[in-house]
Amino acid sequence: MTITPLMPVYPRCGFRPVKGEGCYLISEDGRRALDFASGIAVNLLGHSHEHLVGAIQKQAATLMHVSNLYGSPQGEKLAQRLVDNSFADTVFFTNSGAEAVECAIKAARRYHHVKGNPHKHTLITFNNAFHGRTLGTISATNQEKMRDGFEPLLPGFKYAPFDDLEAALALVDDNTAGFLVEPVQGEGGIRPASQEFMAGLRAICDEKDLMLVLDEVQCGVARTGTLYAHEQYGITPDIVASAKGIGGGFPMGACLATEKAAAGMVIGTHGSTYGGNPLAMAAGDAVLDVILEPGFMDNVKSMGERLRSSLEQMIPNHDGLFESVRGMGLMLGVKMKVDSRGFVAHLRDNHGLLTVAAGDNVVRILPPLVIDESHIAECIEKLSAGARDYQVPQAA
Repeated sequence: MTITPLMPVYPRCGFRPVKGEGCYLISEDGRRALDFASGIAVNLLGHSHEHLVGAIQKQAATLMHVSNLYGSPQGEKLAQRLVDNSFADTVFFTNSGAEAVECAIKAARRYHHVKGNPHKHTLITFNNAFHGRTLGTISATNQEKMRDGFEPLLPGFKYAPFDDLEAALALVDDNTAGFLVEPVQGEGGIRPASQEFMAGLRAICDEKDLMLVLDEVQCGVARTGTLYAHEQYGITPDIVASAKGIGGGFPMGACLATEKAAAGMVIGTHGSTYGGNPLAMAAGDAVLDVILEPGFMDNVKSMGERLRSSLEQMIPNHDGLFESVRGMGLMLGVKMKVDSRGFVAHLRDNHGLLTVAAGDNVVRILPPLVIDESHIAECIEKLSAGARDYQVPQAA
């Protein structure tokens, strides 16, 4: 037998974390690294955050899981807090971002079904999107690398260039249920949508009674400096898929919806064995305790501006490698002139800085939202040192 016990679907590197302290990860062999990857935008309070850990420990000792056949005081509390602080009227809790997107897709289709328009089942999505790894969510992207070998995929999706309103509107027909879009593409290369694009999608949805479904799995939960990124566009979605940072490291997600959008989601239409379990709800509640504190999101914006400014000042010193900085809040990307994956590995292995590669040769910089100026200074120092001694691989 040659296959590994862990199914070999990840190109795992040699850095093997066993402990986390604040904004740092410590490996099996004792190496310490500044974590500006945050588990791909998950550990928004860093590692071993006292309030989050305490809430999880207390709930684990009290009640971890019960079936959704019973009432859920814990779920009701967290759902109400999300409703009180967002556009939503109702919430369905999931275990992951992909499941949150699946719920969002179902809700959008079901909305039209109960109105007597079952033919309105097609969602318009966007090139280079990433919505998850289930059959439904890979069907919602046109990225061949995620679709290869899994056909036949699910019908009901069309694809337009990201941030191209005219192209998106050209795909609208009598079968259109709505749009599924990331306000800031994450895997696609930290690409924020334009104001005109987001406002235009909202306008056509209003005009034709379509669903505007946002995938805020990566850009949501204070990552961009507001609870959800769409708030900065001044628009109200119908449905939002949320996950990653919402549990601060505990696996959970949520599908948020208006009362109108969720009209078809009645008893029997959806479910989850683990979704909304008391342990997850305790984690989510603890995260909200921290990020809803007055000044927290203002500090995210402030640190985001400082980090962006520092990156922009650094780039001219290494203009053979770096091109530009983009993103919102503490969801930033450095566009490179060379393949970003090799540089990400170089930073990790030789300079103790953890970042994440993305599409379009971008280095994703996704620090915990609790960083201070010392962490920014350390990041820039390590990035600069990495740029100075990086040997660009020669093409074969």
